[in-house]
Amino acid sequence: MERTFIMIKPDGVQRGLVGEVISRFERKGFTLVGMKLMAVSRELAEKHYGVHKDKPFFAGLVEFIISSPVVAMVWEGDSVVASGRTLIGATNPISSAPGTIRGDFGITIGRNLIHGSDAIETAQQEIKLWFQEDELTSWEPSNKGWLYE
Repeated sequence: MERTFIMIKPDGVQRGLVGEVISRFERKGFTLVGMKLMAVSRELAEKHYGVHKDKPFFAGLVEFIISSPVVAMVWEGDSVVASGRTLIGATNPISSAPGTIRGDFGITIGRNLIHGSDAIETAQQEIKLWFQEDELTSWEPSNKGWLYE
């Protein structure tokens, strides 16, 4: 089964949307295999956003992500990376379709509520960055037969 990294950013936590986000992934049929509420260190934030380190918005990304707790999660399921991105919606909430997390709750790109891995390789890297192997639980939900052929 494929895994992806999903993070509810400080604005999503502060707005009380943690349960809503989890519910959407559960209703889709994905399996939660790791989750933690955490204050993000500057070092972790800089590593996570390292691909943007030479861009003018890098410092703002780092400051925002360390400003308040986040909820870091690992979800598992068939095509969970691509499906997770679809559930999340476009990076800019204005371009996100209604029914997506960002489309329903986001207003500006700087407060777009959630991060989701954009590729399988990225997911693998982000999961290793945010979670130790012993923080992840492999298990089989009882409804698996109703989700997969």
